[in-house]
Amino acid sequence: MSKRFVVISGCSGGGKSTLVAELGARGHGIVEEPGRRIVEEERATGGTALPWVDMDAFLRRAIDMALADRTAAKDRSGWVFFDRGLIDAAAALEALTGEPVLAALGSEHRYHSCVFLTPPWPEIYGTDADRRHGLAEAEAEYRRLAQAFPRLGYETIILPKAPTPARADFVLSTLAELG
Repeated sequence: MSKRFVVISGCSGGGKSTLVAELGARGHGIVEEPGRRIVEEERATGGTALPWVDMDAFLRRAIDMALADRTAAKDRSGWVFFDRGLIDAAAALEALTGEPVLAALGSEHRYHSCVFLTPPWPEIYGTDADRRHGLAEAEAEYRRLAQAFPRLGYETIILPKAPTPARADFVLSTLAELG
């Protein structure tokens, strides 16, 4: 377990990546979302592990990438903020296949005990070439994650719908209060 590894999760299109970029600009370690990186790689190589082609393969790649991200981040000092992570991919794969993926996660793969969730925020939600699902699917994903993290013993903290700098301040002050 690493108390320095903090997950920013929640609703797709809720501002996670923008928040993580802000935390990186403030000098903290960051890890970009596995899903976006996988889509970029698959498109570049003509692969099919894309959420709209083969969701199962996409999620299994996301799990592998999230594990590799954790290993790569071990040598970083200070806070390391993850734009999604292992639990996001495992929860989605479990919902898709029924496999008990979340139960198989060991304690060696834990993050900080508090996870920050971006709530559904229709005013900023948007689709693009890589995010093809609609708001209803994003809200279902949010509900699934809001249940998955507590089942694994994490405390979830809902991020305020606020400008990105204020959200970053909220994350950092919350972590400072927690020690």
